[in-house]
Amino acid sequence: MSSDRIILEDMIFFGYHGTRPEENTLGQRFVVDVALHLDLRAAGEADDLAATVDYSAVHARARAIVEGPPLRLTEAVAERIAAAVLAEHPAVEAVEVRVRKPSVRLDDTVLAGSVVQILRRR
Repeated sequence: MSSDRIILEDMIFFGYHGTRPEENTLGQRFVVDVALHLDLRAAGEADDLAATVDYSAVHARARAIVEGPPLRLTEAVAERIAAAVLAEHPAVEAVEVRVRKPSVRLDDTVLAGSVVQILRRR
């Protein structure tokens, strides 16, 4: 796996994912980070977008997934983002996806947040 990375941090989207009914009706913010592992030498030497990954496309795909049809688990949101990145960007050797819910209510307690982080390799 290449040690080169493109990292998209703190992409903020609004979605309706969760196991609690209020999460599916009221929705909430999700904060997504995506790290793409790929060889960036050719892009850096040639200064050519065609030799790398256009991260606006990664942003658009992550947004479509988070703002799309509701899923029960944050894990499922992360898996779909990782799978889409690997399917749509052949140069990416591996992808790390981190999905955060900035505030989580558990019965009578509110957590500062919860995080799911995954690493998927081609």
